[in-house]
Amino acid sequence: MDSSLASTALYEQHRSLGARLVPFAGYQMPVQYEGIVAEHTAVRERVGLFDVSHMGELFLTGPNALGFVDSLVSNAVHAMPVGRALYTVCANERGTILDDLIIYRLGDEEVLVICNAGNLEKISTYFGAKAAEAGVPFEDRSASLSLMALQGPKAEATLRAAGGGAFADLGTFHILRGELSGVPTIAARTGYTGEDGFEICVPNEGAVKVWRALLAAGAEFGIAPVGLGARDTLRLEARLSLYGNDIDETTNAYEAGLAWVVKLDGPDFVGKQALAKIKAEGVHRKLVGFEMRGRGIARHGYPFVDEAGAEIGIVTSGSPSPTLKKNIGLGYVPKAMSQVGTPLRVLIRGKAIEAEVVKTPFYKRAK
Repeated sequence: MDSSLASTALYEQHRSLGARLVPFAGYQMPVQYEGIVAEHTAVRERVGLFDVSHMGELFLTGPNALGFVDSLVSNAVHAMPVGRALYTVCANERGTILDDLIIYRLGDEEVLVICNAGNLEKISTYFGAKAAEAGVPFEDRSASLSLMALQGPKAEATLRAAGGGAFADLGTFHILRGELSGVPTIAARTGYTGEDGFEICVPNEGAVKVWRALLAAGAEFGIAPVGLGARDTLRLEARLSLYGNDIDETTNAYEAGLAWVVKLDGPDFVGKQALAKIKAEGVHRKLVGFEMRGRGIARHGYPFVDEAGAEIGIVTSGSPSPTLKKNIGLGYVPKAMSQVGTPLRVLIRGKAIEAEVVKTPFYKRAK
């Protein structure tokens, strides 16, 4: 193992399962076990278990915690009851995206913020500094907690079989504290795959016990450990944005298709004025989903070009879709070219390959 990289509490479990490990966000993480397509299919058809312990867990407490978090994110945290979660973005003063987050209200005076691994230092420092100014108790517990994602149509049955019936009863975007296999647990019915599932947070010292219990309980349902490779293809099919690809500090929520997480009629938050101006003036480009019509796979960073070969946009994510058996992608194009059915051209190895804007999500599970 590269000594410059951190490892999660489940590192040895991944090695014992034959995972291919790669550097990711400062960690040595499993990119695949059996193979990306097999793991992707396991989540779509059965159930998969992911180690996502590289993500950040930030806790804010006290009577002003809820209002404080509301002042830093675009969605309506103040309206969230205890035991609920919401998706949002954290914007800067320009209205562009510092990170996309899930906010959980654990109690009357306790909020949990889950941030992306690659943004942990940035967001922890930002929230920590603002919290200190506001006198709101803040704690970054990322290093002491492990996070697992149990995803797929058999996720609920697996969690019940592991003794997690109380968690399995949760509604979508609900969260609960309790125990799993005797380990203190915070579990939420959330995920990043387009399937039903749960994200399970435990202390590092209990991670191996819970991981093994879930794999054992899911054996009858065909559970598979899943790496970052399939996590990416699953989220792309569901049109879930990846920070650093589809959204970053050069993009705003309106052009990224995330207008629904911006509540301009609520309390003030950082970036609100800028976002109100962007909404009023309209955007010049939009993030669209597309399918390749010609032979080729669009990848992150490939340009969209016009008939003369001039660059008019950029591919942000692209991959073969294991579920749909098509080559799909996301990318920014001029607003005038964002309508479903619009033909596009992607420059792949010097050749302009035909594509077409399509309705997203590319995949949506049956209810």
